[in-house]
Amino acid sequence: MEVNIFRLDSISPEEKERLIKRAEIDITDKMELAKSVSEDIKLNGDSALLKYTEKFDGVKLTPDRIKVKKEEIEEGYKRLSPKTREALEYAAKNIKAFHEKQKPKPVWFTYTDSGLMVGEKTTPLDDVCLYVPRGKGSFPSVLLMLGIPAKVAGVERIVVVTPPNEAGEVDDAILAAAKIIGIDEIYKAGGIQAVAAVAFGTETIPKCHKIIGPGNAYATAAKRYLANYIDSSLPAGPSECIILADEYQDPKKVALDWMIEAEHGPDSAALLVTHSEELARAAIEIVKENIKKISQRRREFVQTNFKTYGGVVLTKNLEESIDFVNEYAPEHMEIMTKNPFEVLEKIKNAGEILLGDYTPVTLCNFLLGPNAILPTGGFAKTYSSVSVLDFVKRSSVGYATREGFLKVKDYAKEIADVEGFDTHALAVSDRE
Repeated sequence: MEVNIFRLDSISPEEKERLIKRAEIDITDKMELAKSVSEDIKLNGDSALLKYTEKFDGVKLTPDRIKVKKEEIEEGYKRLSPKTREALEYAAKNIKAFHEKQKPKPVWFTYTDSGLMVGEKTTPLDDVCLYVPRGKGSFPSVLLMLGIPAKVAGVERIVVVTPPNEAGEVDDAILAAAKIIGIDEIYKAGGIQAVAAVAFGTETIPKCHKIIGPGNAYATAAKRYLANYIDSSLPAGPSECIILADEYQDPKKVALDWMIEAEHGPDSAALLVTHSEELARAAIEIVKENIKKISQRRREFVQTNFKTYGGVVLTKNLEESIDFVNEYAPEHMEIMTKNPFEVLEKIKNAGEILLGDYTPVTLCNFLLGPNAILPTGGFAKTYSSVSVLDFVKRSSVGYATREGFLKVKDYAKEIADVEGFDTHALAVSDRE
């Protein structure tokens, strides 16, 4: 098995730039399709939605089957094995506990001066659409990560869109997750047509103000095209992870965790960043042995990943490894070092930071509690993980007494005059 080894002190600037950029999907060629499909949905509603569901998903639905009935959700929940239900319910408990800590105060106030009071009022969104992908399988964890913070925030109307399976149904695991969260409005739609449907509204699918959730390149193109019609939230592309390890680590644990993101797909990026070449060589050999234990499909993804966007980044020391992590700004990262909490203080750019030998990405992806829907492609430098804050909006509040007004009116007039706003100045100069 071929594995990239990038020696940071000797790779060319071009190689390093490619490594940092990873699989930035150029969706220019998909924008034209996003435009034509979206305009068709806008004009023809459900009939266009059904046409593209058949064309792109290979599933023929009738209008009455677009929306999942409440009894279907109940039946899907019951069909799921008790063991899987228990796992989802445990995950939901932890995810809810984490996100409840994020909930802001409904209102707060403070005084900036006597007679001058300011604050904020936080209000849940009226509605939101949760996009749950299906491409490589069923992802109930995505629905838990989206639906639970939306519920905690107090969003009144939560709409789910997700592509139907080959039988024209929503997978039981998704239905069970919806039941656990308390969501009962689910529509069988994915890709461009789903984004357009909630951006414009159809006879069956309601118009929403915001859509959030990871999707393929076509859904991403639709979000970009429809940005003037719907808030499309944080950018989420191919999955990526850095394992930051030092010479004190168990190569087997490092190798097992290094493989996690590599199995997501050929465009994912799984990097082992270390200054220990001995550790890296040992981890590579362990990967070669363990890859035999996984399915052919996932094996091919790992093999492709390690010779394209993934591999080993060899540095001179731990400080250089940390600098590389901050420049790369990974979606996920694990700190597997002798003193992980000390290293944590130096990490500035990462969507998710996991500490120690027993916190693989697996835990946070599914059930530890923190949100696993994270910024990719270097956007962790400016974006955060999905949280309760994605489902609320803040209104600034101000109040001045007559005493406070008289204290600051001349200052306000001065600034208004400097900026040339006559009526701003008049509103304070002619008020007693």
